[in-house]
Amino acid sequence: QVQLVETGGGLVQAGGSLRLSCAGSGRSFTRTAMGWFRQAPGREREFVASINGFGGSIYYADSVKGRFAISRDNAKNTVYLQMNSLKPEDTAVYYCAKGSASWSAKEETAYDSWGQGIQVTVSS
Repeated sequence: QVQLVETGGGLVQAGGSLRLSCAGSGRSFTRTAMGWFRQAPGREREFVASINGFGGSIYYADSVKGRFAISRDNAKNTVYLQMNSLKPEDTAVYYCAKGSASWSAKEETAYDSWGQGIQVTVSS
């Protein structure tokens, strides 16, 4: 069973940056897609970014395109989310997820393991 642990969240001022990390243990997910989702208070969880098993196919939500960057280090079983030019509307709990297949996807149903989530708060 895969365990995913997110780190790197916290409080930052608008315009600042944070880098989230998601470390996987239990089994290698080198060949599987990985994704980041987020859930703001009172809202449904939404897709943020995804990357395929070999890092060649990446998707972003329109709301973060140009500001966020997803990457992975398969040797470390870790996926990252670099978040720049943060806005108050980026405030949410961010979740890392492991895909059930190798291709990158935006749908939650394409992911079969989830981290516990980490809070990101952007102050204005």
